Amino acid sequence: MGKLGKKLRRKQQWLAESSCCFQNQPKCSMKYQWRKSEKELYLPKAKPAKVIVPAFKFISISGEGNPNSSQFAECISVLYSLSYAVKMTLKKISDPPEGYQDYTVYPLEGDWDINAAAKAKFDGTINKDDLIFTIMIRQPNFVNKAFFEEMLAVTKKKKPQPLLENARFETIEEGPCLQMLHVGSYDNEAESFSKMEAYAKEAGLERLSKTHREIYLTDFRKVPEEKLKTVLRFKVKSVA
Repeated sequence: MGKLGKKLRRKQQWLAESSCCFQNQPKCSMKYQWRKSEKELYLPKAKPAKVIVPAFKFISISGEGNPNSSQFAECISVLYSLSYAVKMTLKKISDPPEGYQDYTVYPLEGDWDINAAAKAKFDGTINKDDLIFTIMIRQPNFVNKAFFEEMLAVTKKKKPQPLLENARFETIEEGPCLQMLHVGSYDNEAESFSKMEAYAKEAGLERLSKTHREIYLTDFRKVPEEKLKTVLRFKVKSVA
């Protein structure tokens, strides 16, 4: 009876936590976790696969230069400061927006390219100083631009830094893409991109540009280089 009693109590607890969602209450105690609910987009296998990426809302910031620079680190700090300001404020307010549910903050993402001068003389190698980027953190659908502007103003007062002026709220739709999980150093990503481009050719797909998206599933400050996990993604179209 002891084991059965524990199972029954766990089931009753789950029902109690879930009831607010089923009854359309303004707040739900169950946390939305992207790792569990959006595996297709965020947890691909280490082999190429096609996905359709719909429109999502992001807090983003653009820049250029070496991602090992202090400025790049400051850009990341801005995104996390704003994203956690949004999350924690929504959790505390008594009248949250329709559809609100507590959630896990989404991972850092980045769109990468090289500048025009580097493209003009491109020889197959990339100097990191020539990189241009837009890094971003996705926001839940119930977050809107007006609320972002409020959180931006609050963050400027609490944690002022010049790069906050460059932060913006935008909607991005990638559409048809190829993606795969890359494990290891960022400097070895070319190996994974070669696999993706070979797959695209066999599947009758064409890569739209050399710009690509990276989604960082691990913290490069804490994880050994050989264990880094990054989703690599680029846009494609069908070849007629």
